[in-house]
Amino acid sequence: MMRWQHQLADLGEFQADVSLAEKTTLGVGGAARWMFLPPDVAALQQALRCLPPTLALLPLGRGSNLLIADEGFDGLVIDTGALRELRRDGLTLVAGAGVRMPKLAQYAAQAGLSGIEFMATVPGDVGGGVAMNAGAFGQQWSDTLSWAEVVERDGQCRRYPATALSMRYRRTALPTGSIVVRAAVSLRQDDRDAVRQRMRRMRQQRGGSQPLEQPNCGSVFKNPAGDHAARLIEAAGLKGHCIGGAQISDVHANFIVNRGNATARDVVALIRLAQATVKEKFAIELEPEVRMSALSS
Repeated sequence: MMRWQHQLADLGEFQADVSLAEKTTLGVGGAARWMFLPPDVAALQQALRCLPPTLALLPLGRGSNLLIADEGFDGLVIDTGALRELRRDGLTLVAGAGVRMPKLAQYAAQAGLSGIEFMATVPGDVGGGVAMNAGAFGQQWSDTLSWAEVVERDGQCRRYPATALSMRYRRTALPTGSIVVRAAVSLRQDDRDAVRQRMRRMRQQRGGSQPLEQPNCGSVFKNPAGDHAARLIEAAGLKGHCIGGAQISDVHANFIVNRGNATARDVVALIRLAQATVKEKFAIELEPEVRMSALSS
């Protein structure tokens, strides 16, 4: 191993040739050349200072909004799953990047705090949620985010107020190459049972309208202004359409599911087909919500 690889192995869990299909909810894609799991933020900071400046990095949490190329990722995947700090400070909750959003929502409900009920229905983690301003049921991270801490490529940990992140629909303007490690949400006091009831209603609604029993990456496309991607794809006649082992869900047309033997190429082909067909029929450009990693060199 090269020197930086020995250094990472001393700082945390370091592996080579790791299957990423097993670490994403869609279950497709090749292997990461290397993967590093830092046990804490300090280890991540030290690790980033060791790395060659040209080495490609890919942060990975739950892998619920990520499509990995069949060729894999020729760089270093950084798994933030061990960053699970979770604490309350009055009406503010502070959570590490590896905390699952449903767990954060449950923690808030237990404390009788309202504002993030939608997170009970989002399968990703805090780091990914902040990075893409995740949302559901008309709510999103930018509604309650107070600040986010990121470790930048130089190894420095910096805190940014939400107002400095230009958060928009499914977009957060994080510093290039940075990795979210911690975030704080500011909530409001509410009746504990009322918060839990809203969460239950959201889970029931989502469970009845989405293909949650099949491997998927969540919503594939962002909703165009004033419309819904699912409606457009269904109106284009593509609901249930298959390419290889991938299918535009016959339950919800803004989901692509893995029928068991899908490849990333199958999924990308369906994404491109949906984009082209919707543009042809409705003159609307569908913008992917799912992050698609290319083979890096």
